[in-house]
Parts: sequence; structure tokens; C-alpha cells
Amino acid sequence: MTEQCFVMKCGGSTLAALPASFFDELRRLQEEGVKPVIVHGGGPAISETLTKLGIESAFVGGLRRTDEATLDVVEMVLAGRINKEIVRKIQQSGAKALGLSGVDAKLIQAKPVSNSAEIGFVGDVTDVNAAVIEGVMDMGYIPVVAPIGIDDAGQRYNINADTAAGAVASHLGVERMIVVTDVPGILKTVEGEKRALPTVSVADIEAMIASGEIYGGMIPKVRAAIQCIQGRVREVVIVNGDEPGVLGKALREGGIGTRIVRA
Repeated sequence: MTEQCFVMKCGGSTLAALPASFFDELRRLQEEGVKPVIVHGGGPAISETLTKLGIESAFVGGLRRTDEATLDVVEMVLAGRINKEIVRKIQQSGAKALGLSGVDAKLIQAKPVSNSAEIGFVGDVTDVNAAVIEGVMDMGYIPVVAPIGIDDAGQRYNINADTAAGAVASHLGVERMIVVTDVPGILKTVEGEKRALPTVSVADIEAMIASGEIYGGMIPKVRAAIQCIQGRVREVVIVNGDEPGVLGKALREGGIGTRIVRA
């Protein structure tokens, strides 16, 4: 895959809050021949819908416990509401986008996670049908992927969006994955003040998880980055989407967010 392709992961609530200038920049990058691929989450919207429907929600190690009823809601919110909202925002900027679920064309193939007895229909990615994503990009569209997985028996799985994005990036063979969040990177307390680390290695991350400096929902985020880097991806950049020109800076200029590198 060309070095002009990159995978961007963003939470659904983060994307919804991003300014129009972010999507204008996405359009400009596409016009310049850069090929973005978006893999999105939508945790807060899923929790909100589950509450409205009276379905209990619980988390194990930062991942949502997913029974059949929860899985129906996850698919409805991610592949429906959130996916199409992102597609609309991209199209309003003048760019072209096509929404996909990991179920479509068996785009994201999955198997149960090792603790499935405890956590239910949560999946690990076993393969990605990269040819479908490449075909969508070749037609001039930005692929927007909802992280629902499927196995050969037709069972659906709730896939952590960071894990899904890492797998997509690795199977596409892109050099860089950008994780767009509402924080400026991986934070470390220095002289009583939290600052974004410009660069961290895999070993640094493991040490920060062990010490408790990285915790909660950030753990699967950085673990996915580590998995991704061990594939064909050179680096993962965690950035704040509110920063003006954030994508161009992350791709070309540097000096923004936290870059996670092999060593």
C-alpha cells in the first residue's frame, strides 16, 4: 500500500465534536492524493442507547461485556447512527466517503477473545479483507469502518475500535496510524504538571501500564498501537483532533501529540 495511505482511528463522540475545519483538512488531503481510512468507535453513544433500552452495561479490563442484546445495540449504533453521521460530515466538506461495517464482505474477521466466558461476544481480529478497503479508495472514496467483526459461522463480534484500527493498518501495510482523541497524547506528570510525551517506546508503555500512569480506556488504545507497530506499521501518533491542521502535522511535520515507536 502506498505511503500516501494512512489509517485514522477516532471515537464517535470525538468525531462528532470536531470542528468543520478538521473535515476540510481531510478533504484537502484527499485532493492531494492522500488516502485516509477511518475506523471509528462509539462507546458513549452505545452506553446511552443501552441505558434508554434498560440494558445493563458493564466493562471488564476496559472492554464492554457483550451479550446478544448488547451486541444488537452495538451494531445498530456503530454501523448505523455513528457510521452514517461520520459519512455525512465528510461529504458536507466536499470529500467522498463510503460507510462500511466489518461484517460487509467479511471485512473484519474475528474470533472470541480468550476470556469470552466472562466478557461475551467480544472479538479479536483474525484477518482483514484489505482488498475491499483498497477497492473503495481506488474509486475515490474515504472508507469509514465500523468495528463489528464476523466469523465463518456468521457470528458477530464487538471489536474494540483501537484493536480494529490497528489490525486494518497492519493488513493495509501503511506506515502510520493516527489516533484522534480529545487529549494531546500520552500524558506523564513532570514537576507536578501533566505533559504529553513527544515519543514513547513499547517498553516505556509497558512500564507506564505497570506503574498505573496509563490506566482505564487508554490501556486498549496503547495495546492496539503496540500490536499495530509489531505488524507492518512504523509508528502510531496519538493527537488531539481540536488542534488546527492536526492531520497534516501528524503526517508530515511532527511536533504534535505522542508518537509510539518500536524502540
